[in-house]
Amino acid sequence: MRIVSAADLEKVSRSGLRKIRPEKPRIAVGLATCGIAVGGMRVYDRIREIIGEQNPDIELARVGCIGYCREEPLVNITIPGKPLVILHRVTPGDAEKIVRAVEKGEVPVEKALCRIPSWDHITGYTQEYGAGFDGIPRYGDVPFFSHQKKVILRNSGLINPEQIDEYIAIGGYAAALKALSGMAPEAIIGEVEKSGLRGRGGAGFPTGLKWRIARNAEGDRKFVICNADEGDPGAYMNRNEMESDPHMVLEGMLIGAYAIGASEGLIYIRAEYPLAIRRLETAIGQAREYGLLGKDIFGTGFSFDIGIATGAGAFVCGESTALVASIEGRTGRPHPRPPRLTDPGGGLFGCPTDLNNVESWCNIPVIISKGSEWYAGIGAKGNSGTKVFSLVGKVDRVGLVEVPLGTSLNTIVFTIGNGGAGNKKVKAVQTGGPSGGCIPARLFDTPVDYESLNRVGSIMGSGGIVVMDEDTDMVDIARYFINFAASESCGKCVPCREGLKHTLLILNKILAKKATKRDLEILTDLTETIVATSLCGLGQTAPNPVLTTLAYFRDEYDALVNP
Repeated sequence: MRIVSAADLEKVSRSGLRKIRPEKPRIAVGLATCGIAVGGMRVYDRIREIIGEQNPDIELARVGCIGYCREEPLVNITIPGKPLVILHRVTPGDAEKIVRAVEKGEVPVEKALCRIPSWDHITGYTQEYGAGFDGIPRYGDVPFFSHQKKVILRNSGLINPEQIDEYIAIGGYAAALKALSGMAPEAIIGEVEKSGLRGRGGAGFPTGLKWRIARNAEGDRKFVICNADEGDPGAYMNRNEMESDPHMVLEGMLIGAYAIGASEGLIYIRAEYPLAIRRLETAIGQAREYGLLGKDIFGTGFSFDIGIATGAGAFVCGESTALVASIEGRTGRPHPRPPRLTDPGGGLFGCPTDLNNVESWCNIPVIISKGSEWYAGIGAKGNSGTKVFSLVGKVDRVGLVEVPLGTSLNTIVFTIGNGGAGNKKVKAVQTGGPSGGCIPARLFDTPVDYESLNRVGSIMGSGGIVVMDEDTDMVDIARYFINFAASESCGKCVPCREGLKHTLLILNKILAKKATKRDLEILTDLTETIVATSLCGLGQTAPNPVLTTLAYFRDEYDALVNP
């Protein structure tokens, strides 16, 4: 079926609704990478074995991850007329009990994490499930979820990522239809500008401004690129977004391409994400089948398609110019700017190119659907919207956290994350991956936004938050991240190539207790020089772990050096 109108979307929507609110019970197993890693596939196979492939009374489905990774495997139960119930820490041994309870219109209460009486998809669809199961906590009463606001993760863990009709059923592609059929490109760019959306890859450049520059650039051929080369240790936000809701990415890219006048799009994704790649390929195929990618989309005369390019996992290829070089078949090394990607001669194959990361694209359908004013009302001044973080390390509640920008580190680490694992005292967090800084617990009142994090020596990055407890050696932490950055340097510029290598040598010397105070002075001068003189963002930010641990944990360095 080719979708060209709102009526066509409605037809497909009805098909999807029959799946997500079926007339018979539905058991849905969370099968993103995190769920599969702890046995979710075995749970799915055991439930399928019990109910049988053609059981007329129970439907079995796959969904992505709702974000509470500590509680995986997660299983959703939908019984008509009753709240959706999320079961946690499910094992294959629980399958029999689950199926038998569902057959009776019940759920195994002892395995229940929470219930969802009503499900608001933000983009225009609300599901009222019904009443009942009052002994099970409501979703909003679970501490891990209570301070979150789901915009990007609005569908994750609740729809089947491999079924386009389920995405359409909850409002998917309606924003694309609205944009392509009823808005001028300039109006779309204006909405994105007024929303205040800033690039979620870490730099925080205004997305609408980047789109306007790309639209105004001269050139008959233009590209849009999704940067899915998520390489920070401990970061997996983008992976889950693609695994759990891939059409959200495609719809954002479609709207952006129309706005800037691009006919070709690429998703650059690391090969280490096989499940995300497979689900993106499935989603692209389904979108083409419905005419949402390809020629004459929605009968507007606009044509656009998306391909996938896989990277080999080089951290430096997260930098935009190195990423483009990799797609073109060249060594992934940055080049000086200007020209920028949006300039003629600066982008992919020399064409003006707009590059945004996964999460930036995911915001676009919401902004077009709900409006810039609604979106700008979330977050803090100059930092609108939400941000997804992977909360990992030595924290009690590990998982994906989506909060309005401006939320404090205290709220994220202690209210949502419940503090240190095993009741250990939290010592610091690092934000922004290997290029970020280590922030001590005494500064946890810091709002998580672009400027506030910069002021304490860190960065937003793509969204990793690594928690460190009282047992963590902060000098060793600095060495770990410098070792990572040094090994991932492309080697093109001397400050990064040689500077990081010598930084690592000094840190090894300190940890071996063979250094003097003079070595600390050299370490400070060296890292500041690397920041000031490196060619690209990798070198310019790589010394942050050293600079912040020197600033906030100097006593740990002093204890290791000789007079």
